[in-house]
Parts: sequence; structure tokens; C-alpha cells
Amino acid sequence: MGHMQNLSRRAFVFGSAAIAGGIAFGAYGSAEAEVSSADGNPLAAGLGPNSVTFNPWVEISPDKITLIAQHADIGQGVGSVQPIMIAEEMDLDPGQFEIRFAGPSPAYFNTGFADEFAPFVAADQSPAAEEARAKTLEWLRQAGLQMTGGSSTIPDTYEKLRVAGAVARETLKAAAAKRAGVAVADLSTQSGHVILPNGTKIAYVDLSADAAKIPPVLDAKPRDPSKWRFLGKPMMRLDIREKVMGELKFGIDMKMDGMLYASVKLNPAKGQPLKSYDAGKARAMPGVKKILEIKNGIAVIATNSWYAMKAADAVACEWAPSAYPAEQADHWKVLESSFKPEFLGKEWRKIGDIEGGLRTGELVEAEYRAPYVAHQPLEPLNGIGLVTDKGMEIWVGHQSPRFVQWVAATAIGLKPEQVTFHNQWTGGSFGHRLEYENVRVLAEIANQMKGTPIKLVFSREEDFLQDIPRQIAIARHRGSVDKSKIVAADLQLASTTPLKGLLERSGTPSKDPDGQLAAGLWNVYYDIPNFRATSYEAQGLSPSTTWRSVGASTSGFFTESFIDELIHAAGLDPMRARIAMCTVPHYRKVLETVAEMSDWKGPLGNGRGRGVAFVESFGTPTAEVVEVSMTDRGIRIDKVWVAVDVGKVVDPVNFENQVQGGVVWGLGHAINCELTYAKGAVQQTNYNHHEAMRIYQCPVIEVRGLENDPKVRGVGEPPVPPAAPALANAIFAATGKRIREMPFNKFIDFV
Repeated sequence: MGHMQNLSRRAFVFGSAAIAGGIAFGAYGSAEAEVSSADGNPLAAGLGPNSVTFNPWVEISPDKITLIAQHADIGQGVGSVQPIMIAEEMDLDPGQFEIRFAGPSPAYFNTGFADEFAPFVAADQSPAAEEARAKTLEWLRQAGLQMTGGSSTIPDTYEKLRVAGAVARETLKAAAAKRAGVAVADLSTQSGHVILPNGTKIAYVDLSADAAKIPPVLDAKPRDPSKWRFLGKPMMRLDIREKVMGELKFGIDMKMDGMLYASVKLNPAKGQPLKSYDAGKARAMPGVKKILEIKNGIAVIATNSWYAMKAADAVACEWAPSAYPAEQADHWKVLESSFKPEFLGKEWRKIGDIEGGLRTGELVEAEYRAPYVAHQPLEPLNGIGLVTDKGMEIWVGHQSPRFVQWVAATAIGLKPEQVTFHNQWTGGSFGHRLEYENVRVLAEIANQMKGTPIKLVFSREEDFLQDIPRQIAIARHRGSVDKSKIVAADLQLASTTPLKGLLERSGTPSKDPDGQLAAGLWNVYYDIPNFRATSYEAQGLSPSTTWRSVGASTSGFFTESFIDELIHAAGLDPMRARIAMCTVPHYRKVLETVAEMSDWKGPLGNGRGRGVAFVESFGTPTAEVVEVSMTDRGIRIDKVWVAVDVGKVVDPVNFENQVQGGVVWGLGHAINCELTYAKGAVQQTNYNHHEAMRIYQCPVIEVRGLENDPKVRGVGEPPVPPAAPALANAIFAATGKRIREMPFNKFIDFV
């Protein structure tokens, strides 16, 4: 991929010179100058008369103030919290600014990935670990990796957006001081105005021309949190009213003059071509304009989406067979045979004498399984594309703007810079919108319909069929206990590779071990004297990709279930043992907090049970306690307690929502969901076969955010991994039955 360096772990660790401290915030010269370097300000080129931009996140014209949300809003609140971080520093009130999503630019590279990509566990703050993170940060800057994911929204932008707002504020004050002939120190700001010593107010928009003529004040410092008006305090998200009233326009709501609609029927054997088709019946159906052949299927062009979808269903297609096993049982067989040296990913961690430890005391062995699952966002894949002789313009909700350019351009023989990308509000993703099938297909269709805007909407069934699912995995764990202590734990995992597959489809293939596959496997923080974590990468199975919490969603279940088995084998209390074994003080505090919240005092009895699980993912330690009861209708989940340490709770209401949503997501998929293959296609093609948690099944969820971590952490994904093992451990406490495979409803009934 021309505009991105090869993505490899060696590049992360042995990249260019380190950035030791500070934030990635380029110097943009005078505010009115266009900066053309890779680190420049992408807003400068599009400025109107008498307008100013101070950095890639703030633009002011005589008519309006525009704040840039750097990441994609996929429901997690980016379109609210990121502008508010800027507005906090600029003394802007909600309603005084417009919000626009960032376009493709290396200026928006994601600094938040530095911790996740460096090959050290999050709690390791040693000089070697910090040096590796600094080198990774420099690689991210050089590569211009612009991506939403990895719970990085807040870690990436907490510093730089507040600095961006501070720079804008102080530059506006400097412009006002120059105009009024007063000292900057005598000025203040309030509600989008600079206040002069005599009380006169000058609106920011009235200072845009003046501010464009002076250099930005790059040494501006963000305010102390004690002076915050919005951040750290309960507030309503900026998008809530419009969403509740049905006024917010998502990608699927967009319309354009002269637009036609497209629906597709693609080979259900993912990635395989079309052999032949018969569209005779479809061509005669209402509203149909054209039937197009594309790389791995057909597209129907019609006057509305419903006509297009109905006609696509009527096209008879003959498909090439799948490149992976056609039947689900054979997928499991491949995994079962993948625990071999030739499939070794990496021995991620080894402490002590593994075999000697396993020979000491009582041996405990267990196998765990996790199936493929779908992403199933409420808004199906969609987009609008327009191809002309000059290039392509595309409107789509996506998490990787620069990769969208590359995928669309590659599909139709353009250069990435010939593709203009407009990000959209998105009705969910969970990793789905890191993939590109709708982007590639839309480019192919629009290229055959040059000059006409084409709106593509996947049917729900097509969305499920073409979804690149979460990894399928098997874990084979061994451990030993002796004298009421865990002596050894040997954790082995065989799985498809979620991150490597995505990187290959992004044009940046990697030959290095898949680090996300091992998340939740090697980053274990218990004092176990003999410990080993090893991953094996299964070959020849269905492609898989990132899914909310990625590898930790499966390995968190495997690891914390097995730790629970070892604790019980040692005759210990599940909570007290975890607290005693935890080696990181502020992680231990998370466990102590959830124990206090749930008033943990040991077994409940009388058909009731509690389970606890602790998983660190994306640097965020999360502990959950699940309480269940046995009823005549099955297991009822009564209550969940969650403690999470994110360093700084920036948006308390959204924080609680994200945690509660993550718990429901984790529980629902653990209970109900799997994708299975038959004849090369997934069998579950709508929500009735891949159910989320029902509202009547949802427990009361009590959340507490801690602020002991020295770094600011994300929260979108970390509440997911502990949910499944905490539930499984609670079911064991209530019933004595161990469930070692998801979905749980294959083995026990739920209310």
C-alpha cells in the first residue's frame, strides 16, 4: 500500500527515533498558511475568505465555528465527547459550533495505538516498555495510521484535542489584544467571545480574519481539570436529542439528486467469484434499471432500495465453492489439529519451570471453545458512491478513512488521492466497519454507472452472509495446584487470526504473530510461579476480523474460566484468591472495589451463585461480578457489578453507558450467539437466529469508574471480556456445572 508503511511488530519496536514525552501535535506555522507536509493541517486547503484554522481540529469563519471529531462515531459518543474536549478549552457552549468528521489525512494518526502495539503488557511501565511505546508512536506518526478502534478514542485525543482548543483560545485572545491594543493577560473568554478589560465582547467569528494573520500560540496549555465546566461532569451527549427525535442523519439516511439505488447478491462463500447468473426474471421486475456483474456477484440498480433488494433475490446465481471447509464440523477439526509446531504463532510469555510445576500437586486440564460470531450492527452496510472522469467521491461510515481511499481506488484503477471520502454518523459497528466489502462493491458499481450517484444498502441477510466474523478458537489449558496455591498454568490457544486478516485486506500484510489473537491469554497479572502462554494460528478457515474486544473476547473467557477452576481446585475463594494473587496494585484495587460493591462474602447457596472475572484489555483493567439464580424456566441473571480503571473518567454518563452496553453485549453473545457454516455459507442470516440479549433478560448493572491508572484509558471494549467468564463462573457457583463453550444456551436454559 503506497501511503502506509508495512505493518509489522519489528517496525513497531525497531522503528525510527523515539518521541520521549509530549504529544503528537505538529507546528503549523502561521495560521493562514497552507501546510502541505504529511504532518500538516488538512483544514488549511479548504479555508474560505477571512477564515482561520489553528490546527487540524478547529476552523473558524465569519459565519461559524467548526470542530473536527477525529474518530468515526459508531455509537460510542465520538461526535459528542471529542468536540466537547475542544469546546471546554475554547470556552464554547453546546450549540455554538458545528461538528464535522475528519477526512483522510496522516495528521489524524492514532497515537492511542502506541501502548497496544508495543510488545509489552499494559502494566509494564519499565524504561524498556516506555521506549518501545515511544518508538511505536513515531512509527504511527510516519505511517499516518488513521483508524478508530482498540478503545483508543479517549487515549488518542485526551491531550491533543484539549491542546488544540487551548491553542485556538489563546490565539483568538492574541488577535483581540492586537486589535484592541491591550495586553493578552487582561483578556478572558466566555461562551464563544473574548472579553476586553472594559467588558466589551468580541465574538470568535468576528476575530477569524485577525487571527489568520498571526502565528498560532503553540505553547498554550490546557486547563487544570478543577476548572472544567463540562468534562468530568454528568452531561447529555450532543447527539442524543437528534437521535431520539429521529433527526440525525446516518449514512443510510443520505439522499442526493439523481440518485439510483443498488442492492447486491454476493457469493456466500466469502471472497469467491460468481460462475454464472440468470437475471431474466429480475429484469422484468418493477423499478429495475440495470443488472450489473461485479467481482464476486451481481448488483441490481433500481429506483429504490426495496425494488433493488427484491430483484437481487430473484437473480439465480451459480457460485464458485468456498476456499475454506464447507461444513462447520470441519472448521472445528482444523482447529483441533492446529496445536502443532508448524502453526505456532508465538510463545508470548514463559515464567519458571512449566513441566516441573505441572508435576507438582494436583493436575487440572480443561478445553474451551468459542464460535464464530457476527457483528450485527443495527445499521446494515451502506454507502453512496459517485464516479466521474476525475475520480470517485464516497460517503460511507467507516473506521479507517485512508484505507477506504486505497480499497476504493484499487477496485477501479484509481490512485488513493483521487478518492474523496466523507465519513458519516454510523448506527453501530463493533468492528464491522473496519472491513471493506461495501466499499469495494460500491466502487465497482459506481464505476459502471459513471456520473450517477449510487446508494448501496446491504439487505440484513446479505450483511450477515458477507460479515467477516469474530475468530473461532479452542483453548487447551493445563495447570496444577498444591497446598492451597496455584503452582502452574500452561495456556495454549488455537485460533483464526483477527488482526492479520484485516491487515491483509487493508493492503498491509504482516508475517508477524497476531498480537490480538493472544490478548487475554498472555496479559495475566496473577502471581503464578510457572506460567506459559502460547498461540497457534489456524490456517484455511473462514476469514475473521476484529470484533468488540477482539482476542480478549474469547481468551478472556478461556483464561478467567480456567483460573476459576484452578482456584476451586485449590479450595480457595474466587474473589479473595484473585485479590491475593494480583501483582499490580491499581489492578488489585479494581478487584477490591468490585468485591466491596457486590458485598462479596462467599457462596450464596439456595440455587444462587456469584462469579467474578478480571480481564485487562487495551490497557483497561476491568472486574465484573455476575449474580444468577436457578428458576423453573432456567438461569436468571439478577445483577452485575463492574469496576473499571480508566485513569480519568472524561464523560461520566457516556462512561456508564459504554460499560453497561459492553456487559450486555458480552452476556448476550455468550448466551445466544454463534455463526455456523453449511455448504460454505453461514446459516444465521438475521437477528432471530443470532439473538442479542432481550430487555427482560438484562440485569441491573452497577458501575464504578476508578482513576488510579497513570494513563488515560479507553472503555468501549474492556467491559466485554469479563462478562462471559463471570457468568460461567456464577453458573458453576449456583449449579455445580462448568460451561466451557459458547454459546451457553447449548448446555443450559436461560429465562
